[in-house]
Amino acid sequence: MLSFQTCGESHGKALIGVVTGFPAGVPIDKAAIDYELNRRQQGYGRGGRMAIENDQVEFLSGVRNQISLGSPISFIIANQDYPNWQNVMNSGACEQMEERQVTSPRPGHADLPGAMKYNHRDMRNVLERASARETASRVAAGAIFKQFLAVFNIYIYSQVVAIGKVSCPGKPVNRENWQQLQQDLKNSAVHCADPQASKDMMEAIDAARRDGESLGGCFEVGAVGIPPGLGSHVSWDAKLDALLAGLLMSIPAIKAVEIGEGVQNAALPGSKVHDEILYNPQQGIYRQTNRAGGLEGGISNGETVWARGYMKPIPTLYKPLKSVDTRLWQDKEATVERSDICAVPAAAVVGEAMMAFGIARAFLEKFGGDHLDQIRDAFECYRKYMKKVWQWEKI
Repeated sequence: MLSFQTCGESHGKALIGVVTGFPAGVPIDKAAIDYELNRRQQGYGRGGRMAIENDQVEFLSGVRNQISLGSPISFIIANQDYPNWQNVMNSGACEQMEERQVTSPRPGHADLPGAMKYNHRDMRNVLERASARETASRVAAGAIFKQFLAVFNIYIYSQVVAIGKVSCPGKPVNRENWQQLQQDLKNSAVHCADPQASKDMMEAIDAARRDGESLGGCFEVGAVGIPPGLGSHVSWDAKLDALLAGLLMSIPAIKAVEIGEGVQNAALPGSKVHDEILYNPQQGIYRQTNRAGGLEGGISNGETVWARGYMKPIPTLYKPLKSVDTRLWQDKEATVERSDICAVPAAAVVGEAMMAFGIARAFLEKFGGDHLDQIRDAFECYRKYMKKVWQWEKI
């Protein structure tokens, strides 16, 4: 089964990723991975850390001559800020550990519950790993999964649809217009396709910065070119929507996920919710709407698979909230760490990585093989079946 793990602390030597279950024979483009890492660092409202790091991936195993070998793929992403923290964060004696310890937990972060769970008196042992810096490894792994999916003309996208109180509907995305969406998003510093909403979002971020506040929001993430039949209805743990929801919820600060128009649909009658199934000889089976987010009964139905992640405001505030110093047991303001004002655009890029992983895992479960050629053969057989039996020609 396709899987990946990440390792590393925010100010440690490096971030590490290990991908297992990835087939042999897939072309791996390092420049494309570095491009995705750069995308994660962009976005209006990011903090000073982004000016320090220039994330690039270095492969340690599993790739030779730009082709995957079928063995575990491991990589590192160096933390360029580490020299400033080596006397705080290295694995040997830490000469400056005492002066940089954290004993006043931030409300909304993992600081206090993590310290309670692992008995850490210095909460830096928690926040360094709980930091969203970890998501750089996810984005690198996601870029690998994207390259696999692209072989089968499956592509991942995202768009920001809300920051703070500013929101816009988002553009419906399908096989025909997803590339145009990418072009539209390049013109937005907040990864939003609506020019006026983009402007309003940036103004909201500026206001939050002046007030010492942070802002959350919502992003949409999806996959175009998905064949019908990924996931299954037969068991709760085989449902693709359940997998994707869990993956998106795992992103730091994401507190809610909806598949398709899940929240809005809950307040509507069924006749206004379900996507009618139509047919004509030219198109075969088709739909005019996709409110279900491309998933019915836990199975992809051939439409664009899409979901939304809702991000809370980042818990590090430059106008810190009340807390307690757990060393002195006295009231004290929460610790202030260098942070972003708004990271919703970056979270959208991380959402793409998690969507790519979920779709790639479900794809390999259905069409799996040890080598890309074997997977291609299985997929071509399925494509012919879909065309002949179900008159489905969209793959």
